[in-house]
Amino acid sequence: MRPRHCTRRLFAGIVGTCLLVALTAAVGCSDSPTAETSADRASAQQEPLPSEEELRQRVDGVLRTTLNRHLDVNQHAAWQIIHGILGYGRALQVYDQGQLVPAVDWLLRGGQLRGWDLRPGEKGLEAVLGPGDRAGMGHEDQWLAVLAQLDLEWDDPIVVGGKTYKIGDLVTEAQWDVRDGMEASWTLIGLSTYLPLDARWKAKDGKEWTIERLVAMEAKQDLNASACGGTHRLIGMNMALNRYLAEGGKLEGGWAAAQKVIDQAVAKAKQYQQPDGSFSASYFQRPARSPDIAVRIGTTGHTLEFLMFALTDKQVREPWITRGVVALCKMLERTKSMPVECGALYHAIHGLQLYRMRRFGGPMPVETVDDTPETDQPAETTTAEQNRSATPAAQTPSQQSIQNVSATDANPAHDQQAALSSNSGTASPSNHSK
Repeated sequence: MRPRHCTRRLFAGIVGTCLLVALTAAVGCSDSPTAETSADRASAQQEPLPSEEELRQRVDGVLRTTLNRHLDVNQHAAWQIIHGILGYGRALQVYDQGQLVPAVDWLLRGGQLRGWDLRPGEKGLEAVLGPGDRAGMGHEDQWLAVLAQLDLEWDDPIVVGGKTYKIGDLVTEAQWDVRDGMEASWTLIGLSTYLPLDARWKAKDGKEWTIERLVAMEAKQDLNASACGGTHRLIGMNMALNRYLAEGGKLEGGWAAAQKVIDQAVAKAKQYQQPDGSFSASYFQRPARSPDIAVRIGTTGHTLEFLMFALTDKQVREPWITRGVVALCKMLERTKSMPVECGALYHAIHGLQLYRMRRFGGPMPVETVDDTPETDQPAETTTAEQNRSATPAAQTPSQQSIQNVSATDANPAHDQQAALSSNSGTASPSNHSK
């Protein structure tokens, strides 16, 4: 059985709060893949897999640890908080003037947040593309794509500049702005969620567009030249394709092209999986590792997130996926008190949320949420000047610090030193005064 709309229903049973300590890793370039021997792989495969209960408790522990921390709207930007919403949906609470408030409701009711730039458009409500400073929107229709994965309906209100719009106004503007050659990964998520799959419309380029045409355009793109190894393109195609197949569609035309690309990516994710269970630091390009744990969290988290949209229920339970989940949990456990770049962190959390839903039948139950008082709070504002020195959001792992170092060569001291030495554009934790 293929996943359907598990993302939109993912967060209904989760309550609590969460914190992100954002880190933009300063990275260099290397294209040296990890040399992987059969002995390495055999050794890793000999490590016993956890029982169902042990695995569930470990995943819940990681989700709970991150859930029990929070962001501050006066110190953090939209790019960070929207990623937090992707990870935890309506459960995400943030500090506003020392008080915890639901992040989604706060934004939709007109909350002011640096980088949350919306304005009236020609056909609806336009989300303004940011300048690449990791404060505003980094990709076209990125905000719409995140909101589409919540339980928000077309007519739900969103307040901008004191005027009330509808979520659907973001959709109609996205339809109008569609064009050949655009980065449509996030646009596809939004449109395939809210529009009938047989919808036809004319964009401002004068051409007629359909969901299938967008899918076909995305299927032709080079994953290795795409943001985050192409995982966002894959997720966009997958979300549209899953709905199409659930509604009885046949694999033909653009839909068949997308399925082929997705199947190839799944095969490569498995083929290039590392001996410790993490996924390749070069995504679907080749087997590779990085000594930087932030890179490993980002690549493994993004890959797991994609796989949770692509795999059948039977495949989700296969040992190689379990190994990937355990590896990701280990990395997040190791870095729970360290700065971690927010995109990497929350895409990893989203992947684990989807895995938890599909493997164990639901989100982390309320009773597992830790009621320990929150004491850690990011206090250092990420300034615009710091953000300008941050790593571009679309930087691929092949441009990052990928070296011939195995995960077993890395150690917590090395990870912490690497994280702290690349501290540009981060928010550091400190005690929060309540």
